[in-house]
Amino acid sequence: MKREAFKMYLKPGLEQEYQKRHAAIWPELRELLSRNGVFDYSIYWDRETNILFAFQKTEGEASSQDMGTNPIVQKWWDYMADIMEVNPDNSPVSIPLTEVFHMD
Repeated sequence: MKREAFKMYLKPGLEQEYQKRHAAIWPELRELLSRNGVFDYSIYWDRETNILFAFQKTEGEASSQDMGTNPIVQKWWDYMADIMEVNPDNSPVSIPLTEVFHMD
């Protein structure tokens, strides 16, 4: 099992829309993540900076950040592109974070 964290950027004033969309996450996206070993996935919002902090555990080599060729993921990116900072392919600007401490 691996633990991974990364940050993304929410556009100002769109936090309620972001929460609304994730509250209704598509079942096929949830299934895809689970089937590929992603679990215990949480996203936190820093109100002061509009930075989204994401944490997930993974089994195997892939994380949610490695599924960009999947059509379901691409469709989700397109759906979220209007409320997040994105790359030219509509993937969220995502910056991996290095773990510096962990306590079980």
